[in-house]
Amino acid sequence: MSIGIKPGKRDRLWQGAVIGLPYAWLLLFFLAPFAIVFKISFADPIMAQPPFTPLLDWGAESGRQLLATLDNYRFLLEDKLYWLSYLKSIKIATISTLLCLLLGFPMAYAIARTPQPWRNLLLLLVILPFWTSFLLRVYAWMVMLGKQGLVNQLLLKLGVVDAPLQMLYTDGAIYLGIVYTYVPFMILPLYATLEKLNLDLHDAAADLGARPSQVFRDITLPLAAPGIIAGCLLVFIPALGEFVIPSLLGAMDSLMIGRTLYDEFFVNQDWPLASAVAVVMLFLLLVPIMLFQRLQQENPS
Repeated sequence: MSIGIKPGKRDRLWQGAVIGLPYAWLLLFFLAPFAIVFKISFADPIMAQPPFTPLLDWGAESGRQLLATLDNYRFLLEDKLYWLSYLKSIKIATISTLLCLLLGFPMAYAIARTPQPWRNLLLLLVILPFWTSFLLRVYAWMVMLGKQGLVNQLLLKLGVVDAPLQMLYTDGAIYLGIVYTYVPFMILPLYATLEKLNLDLHDAAADLGARPSQVFRDITLPLAAPGIIAGCLLVFIPALGEFVIPSLLGAMDSLMIGRTLYDEFFVNQDWPLASAVAVVMLFLLLVPIMLFQRLQQENPS
């Protein structure tokens, strides 16, 4: 006589496994690494492997002793270099997000209103850059923006400028690189929202005498709010910690937090201070995420 699992219990086990899998993924690839970084942020740097002190001293005479220190966080508060890095990263990420929104919203709206046979082709063109290496695309912009690059050569031939412009290694090049890289992350959630809009609402508002600007402000924009918020988060969060684009397209003194983290980890070999910088950056990223969650709870539709 075989002993089997009852169908109801089997369904509950499958349901628990499906629900528990995302939590296991979150625990393994986010909470565990964050716990390690958080622990290191309370240590002191030393010339050893690993290059930080343990949090517990198991000496025979003193017994178990806690060696945690707040010196790394205290140093962050006292040194304005790190706060300038945070502020510049927030500034560049915010402006880049707004530029992506201004560029992505009309593109997403146009795709959503395009007849079905062409809509898939336009969406394919939006995600087509992801088929090539991210690093190669950034290097391509280095070639195009250089003093002997395609953009300067075109401006010189058209007579717009008399000498090559310094476009590479500037903040403008950073904005261009971030917007070019992350604008698809703005377009896709906006398209998913705008594609579901009921155009009868627009027609009804027009019949009641509403101008196109009023229809956009009072109907389209509020209904597209979930896509706008999701797109802004998908752009702002990675742009805040961006390292590759500022390193390749920006100036040597580009004080973005991603470059500061790299310098502390690999140049200065100060893992505890770098971990403290990463922990503070994570809490900065939690602010927009919590605001998004609150907006979703207030407007579940």
